[in-house]
Amino acid sequence: MFDKLAYYFSFPLVRYALIVGLLVALCSSLLGVTLVLKRFSFIGDGLSHVAFGAMSVATVVDVTIKQAASGDNAVARWITDMIEKTNSMVIVMPITIIAAILLLRTGQNTKIKGDAALAMISVGALAVGYMLINIFSASANVAGDVCSTLFGSTSILTLSLSEVWLSVGLAVVVIAIFLIFYKQIFAVTFDESFAKATGVRANAYNLLIAVVTSMIVVLAMNLVGSLLISALIIFPALSAMRLFKSFRSVTICSAVISVFCAGTGLIASLLFSTPVGATIVSADMIVFFVFVILSKCLRRG
Repeated sequence: MFDKLAYYFSFPLVRYALIVGLLVALCSSLLGVTLVLKRFSFIGDGLSHVAFGAMSVATVVDVTIKQAASGDNAVARWITDMIEKTNSMVIVMPITIIAAILLLRTGQNTKIKGDAALAMISVGALAVGYMLINIFSASANVAGDVCSTLFGSTSILTLSLSEVWLSVGLAVVVIAIFLIFYKQIFAVTFDESFAKATGVRANAYNLLIAVVTSMIVVLAMNLVGSLLISALIIFPALSAMRLFKSFRSVTICSAVISVFCAGTGLIASLLFSTPVGATIVSADMIVFFVFVILSKCLRRG
């Protein structure tokens, strides 16, 4: 087993996947505690559906421009090469952030409640995305493309160096935002009314939380797929809450659990040829049940 692991990690692509996977897991765990305590757990799920729709739009744009640029002249070849080098994140990220803003604003509307707004935006984006993939299919295997986007794919093991640096940059931004605005996020999480009374701009920080969550969702798409992202955000936080009570200790424990499960899941998927995303989420579920048992044992003791 160790020889097999050593062989796999001799390839740079596997090391890239591990670096990005651990960073995505760390970022996901940081805001997971806040989302659970504020009862925003399903915002990650809703935004993941929006990200799927945005990914479909990026695919359509990619196919359309390639068809328009198809030719033998130098300009057409240059345009095609630029498209190949352009990451779909350039399209997916802005659309997901806009959806997060709309979701927050619509949820504050008295005519459309938060849960209805979430269902409306997420299901609509999922339906439009699936329709676009079928109409403008990039390959003959439409079902396979949809399945890999929804549940994760091996694309995490084929990351280029530029994609790794982009993921590292976004992860650094997410971590920096959380650390800089830690006190404000803490205040908004536990008592929004009191935070407003003390001069904290609660609406602005709620918007910041939504935007950062959308960035995490886009980062995690290659790792676990659209439908499993919310599990990556929620499970570590729920596990940590079984044993710890303070916000800081829960956040630190959640980060440790998330990184551990991501690393374990990636290694297990390599050794046993299982889907990366499903393996990571399964590891999170196992750890959650272990923490539930530990908390019950400690209470009895």
